[in-house]
Amino acid sequence: MARNIFKGLGIALVTPFTADGAVDYNALKRLVLFQLDNGADFLCILATTGETPTLTAEEKQNIKQLVVELVKGRVPILMGCGGNNTAAVIEELKTADWHGIDGILSVCPYYNKPSQEGLYQHFKAIANATSLPVVLYNVPGRTGINMKAQTTVRLANDCPNIVGIKEASGSLEQVDEILKNAPKDFAVISGDDALTYPMVACGAVGVISVIGNALPREFSKMLRLEFNNEFAAARKIHHKFTDLFSLLFVDGNPAGVKAMLSEMGFIENVLRLPLVPTRITTKQRISEILKEL
Repeated sequence: MARNIFKGLGIALVTPFTADGAVDYNALKRLVLFQLDNGADFLCILATTGETPTLTAEEKQNIKQLVVELVKGRVPILMGCGGNNTAAVIEELKTADWHGIDGILSVCPYYNKPSQEGLYQHFKAIANATSLPVVLYNVPGRTGINMKAQTTVRLANDCPNIVGIKEASGSLEQVDEILKNAPKDFAVISGDDALTYPMVACGAVGVISVIGNALPREFSKMLRLEFNNEFAAARKIHHKFTDLFSLLFVDGNPAGVKAMLSEMGFIENVLRLPLVPTRITTKQRISEILKEL
């Protein structure tokens, strides 16, 4: 089985846009360097938080190239490659430029709601189509389907390059079942900032974080304390973030974290339709909590 290298604080990188809606490559550069200087252990690019469905093929390639050139191999890069048409995902795996990319994050098929057997066959076909490590992504709130623990464990046992799962089902029971039954080296990564503290306590190896875009140093510190079994100190940081967790997602992701990053002066508060910025009241509350922090 391939070894999972995606551990600790992973950043679900946003895509900054200029006021007129173009990709803001200068802001992206600043943001990536900020992550690298403040405790990010790996970057996750071109996934949900990056508003990938609204990017052109050319923009995706430019973002990928920019991040690879900036990172220079200092941390691993996980790149989104998934969909609800298995053949199209396989085609992308075979034809896209994967230079500088260390692994693939592949989301459960959305909208067409496959059975558990369908999910198994979909991911098995994807794993067979690439030599790169594959991290599964289970996020029922977005896809309309929950990949059950038994299916995840089956894939972990049958596909040597499926190295882990970004688990965002919201179920600690499901996380526990995967950890209990999957092969020893198979990794569970939190896909939910608010549940990262309990998931790492259960045995998860890290998080692909939204809030990490804005506060990587603090979130990274919480993880490191947990890895050192200093749970009381880690819990204090977790509780400091509790209000922010709900605010960041109340108007959808990445609207909350983009509002926060714009308050910090990193990016313009611009999203691409069908996503829109947070409500004024949410933005004001985010601003107040940031000042307290």
